[in-house]
Amino acid sequence: MKMKRIRILSAIAVFTLLVGLMILSACSAQHREPPTDPEPVAPSQVVDFDTLYAQNCAGCHGAQGRGGASIALANPVYLAIVDETAMRKVVTNGVRGTSMPAFAQSAGGMLTEQQINAITGGIFSHWGRNGILDGANPPSYAAKAAGNADHGQLVFGTYCASCHGSEGGGTPKGSAITNDSFLALVSDQGLRTIVITGRPELGAPDWRGNVPEHPHSMTDQEITDVVAWLVSRRAQNPGQPYSAMNDKQRSKMQYSEK
Repeated sequence: MKMKRIRILSAIAVFTLLVGLMILSACSAQHREPPTDPEPVAPSQVVDFDTLYAQNCAGCHGAQGRGGASIALANPVYLAIVDETAMRKVVTNGVRGTSMPAFAQSAGGMLTEQQINAITGGIFSHWGRNGILDGANPPSYAAKAAGNADHGQLVFGTYCASCHGSEGGGTPKGSAITNDSFLALVSDQGLRTIVITGRPELGAPDWRGNVPEHPHSMTDQEITDVVAWLVSRRAQNPGQPYSAMNDKQRSKMQYSEK
């Protein structure tokens, strides 16, 4: 009888202990600190340069600004020629008639003014280099005078034809830069920028040329004239032969259906 009582008391003690542990566990769970995972950030609140650049710029200008379909932004010569205000205007409003869209909400894009500033400021702080043009006499970012296309063709022959061909149709050393599609997608300022700053990611030199038989740099006016010649080669209605062909094919189909 005594042993039975001891077993009952022991069972009661174990049960009481288990109930106490369960109560303590419940209390601990109630007072536990909430999870510390960061809350999702709204897209309009993202101001990290690397994130904004990867999401909005890298598709055309390449990862880390190394170039792609469009020019490399991680080009210290380019960043020494263009000023931050001009770049901010391009990022904000885009370039009409080209593949560069407007990114600012004020111009129909998705980015706030703070995000535009983060992108433009980040490009200069990450990839600019002080003193890169010390001792040089760089041309102006924008043209200061009208260009002479006839003289531009002569200048092109001197500085550019050895890589791009006498008519700009391209060679194994350089791309075709009088191609209708290319000229239709690049602005006059875009052409000037390429002539001045080159495309180092493609091996194309800047305005200083690196042409052994012509050791002096291109002048500001020579650059303006080359751009004028390139612009003169731009088709008035790019792609028109294709659309005209499609119209003929469509007419034949309509006629055959009658």
